[in-house]
Amino acid sequence: MNKNRVAAYLGLLLALVAGSASAVSLNPKGIGQVLVYPYYTVNKHQDTLISVANTTDIGKVVGVEFLEGINSRDVLYFKLFLSPHDVWTASVSQISDDGGAQLRTEDRSCLYFVPSNPAPFLASNYDGTGPVPADSGPQGVTRTREGYVTMIAAGDIVPGSPTDVRTRHVQNGNPGEGAPPGCAEITNTNIPEDVVVPTNGLYGSAAIVNVGEGTYFAYNADAISGFTDISLVSTASSQFSPTLQDANSVEATGGVARAYLSDNAGRPVTVDYAFGIDAISAVFMSDAIYNEYLVDASLGANTDWVVTFPTKRYYTDDIYGGVPYQPFDQAFSDGIAPVLMAGTIYDREEGSTPLGPDCDLCPPPFPPPELNYEVNVVSFLTLPAPTSGTPSGVFGSTLTSLNVTPYAGAGAVTLDLVGGSTTNHLLPGGVDPQGSAVTLRGLPVTGFMSYNIINTRAQPGMLANYGGSFHHRATTSCVGAVDECDATNSGATGTR
Repeated sequence: MNKNRVAAYLGLLLALVAGSASAVSLNPKGIGQVLVYPYYTVNKHQDTLISVANTTDIGKVVGVEFLEGINSRDVLYFKLFLSPHDVWTASVSQISDDGGAQLRTEDRSCLYFVPSNPAPFLASNYDGTGPVPADSGPQGVTRTREGYVTMIAAGDIVPGSPTDVRTRHVQNGNPGEGAPPGCAEITNTNIPEDVVVPTNGLYGSAAIVNVGEGTYFAYNADAISGFTDISLVSTASSQFSPTLQDANSVEATGGVARAYLSDNAGRPVTVDYAFGIDAISAVFMSDAIYNEYLVDASLGANTDWVVTFPTKRYYTDDIYGGVPYQPFDQAFSDGIAPVLMAGTIYDREEGSTPLGPDCDLCPPPFPPPELNYEVNVVSFLTLPAPTSGTPSGVFGSTLTSLNVTPYAGAGAVTLDLVGGSTTNHLLPGGVDPQGSAVTLRGLPVTGFMSYNIINTRAQPGMLANYGGSFHHRATTSCVGAVDECDATNSGATGTR
C-alpha cells in the first residue's frame, strides 16, 4: 500500500471502530448485517428466487449458507462479494424429479468457493461423507430440496484495496452488463488485509415461483443489525465462514453479545448473553405466533404456514455437544427434534377449537401438536386425518409434522410456543445492564403464511391463480427484575 492508501485505510478503520458499538437487534425496517430467508423450496416444480442488495457506498464480503430444513446441515456455502450498491440474484431449482436442488446465477458479482454454475446442493454434511458425522435424518439428496438461507456480512472492503479493485463492476456504458475484472484472482490469503469491520446495509427478498401454475409467493428476508463489532474474515479457515454463533457486541457488559428487544408495548429491553447464538435467539424469541388461514372450497383455496426456528440446530444437533440446550428440550434423534406446543384455531365469528388430532378413534389424552424440524410447513388440509409427511397444499412440502384440519373455510390460528413443553421453553442466561437475570419465554421463530386461490371461473375457458404471503405476528414475554418482564414468574436455571 502507498502512503495515501494507508492513510485512507487507517482513517476508515478508525471511523468504523469508533462507530461500531452496537447490539444485536431485529431491524423492522429490513436492513442489517445478517439476513435470514425462512424458506426455499423446489418441490412441486417450483423455483425459489433469491436477491440481496448492498445499500452502502462500500463493498462487502458476505457469507452465504443454504441449509436443509430437517436439521439445518449445510448443503452449500460460499462467499459473495457485493460492490457498492450491488444487487446479486440467483435461483434455486430441482435437478430432476428424483434429485436434489441446485443454485444457478446469471449475475456477475464475484463468488468464491462455488464449484460450478449451476452448483448442486450436497448431502455430504449430513450423510457422513463430509467433515461432520452423519445425523439420523434421511440420507438421500432429496433432503436438499427445501430449507432456508442465511447471509452474514463478514467484513467491509477497504475502498481502493486490491480486493475492492478486483470486485467492483466495470461500467461499459450498457446497463446491466458491467463485470468485475478480477474474480479469478480472489484467494483466501489475499482478502483479510483488505477487509474491516462490517457495517449494516444489506436487505434481501425471495420468491417461490411456479411458472406452469402461475403462482408467485414473495417475502422479505429478516434483517439483523449490530451482529458483529469485529471483522469475521480471517485465514483461519479455507472458507472463513461466519455463522450465527459469531454474534458479538462491544457494548455487552455481562457477556459477549448484547441483544436489543422490544416488549409487546414497544418498550426496549436490553439483555447480555455469554454466548453469541443466545443473543440471536433472543431477538427471534416469541411466546406465541399468530396468522390466518383460507381454505374455502368455493375459492379453491389452500394455506401453508412456514414456521422456521433459525437457531434450533445449535441447541439440538449433537455436533454442538451436550444437547439439548434450552429453550429447546429434545435433541435431534431418529430424524426429528420434536417441539411440543399448544394452539387454537378460530373461525371468523368467534368459534374455536384446540389444535389436536383429527381422529374419531384417538383416545384421550390427546397428544399436543408438535413441530419436528428446523423448517416446518404447517399445512391446512381438508383431507381426513392427514399424516406427517403428507405434501402440503401450497408448497408441496413434506416437512409437515403438523397438519391442521380447518375449523371453517377461513379464520385465524394461535400457536402457543410455551404450552405443551415440559420445560416451558425458556431461554435462560440473560443479564440486564444492572446485572439482574432475565429469562425469555417461548422459542426463536420466524416465517410466514401463504395462501393460494384457484379461480376456475375467471373467464370462459380460463383458469386464474391468486395468492399472497404474510409474515407471522408474534408476542414476547420474559421473567426477570426489569419492568418489562413478569417478575411474578420463576426463572429458568438451564446451563450450557
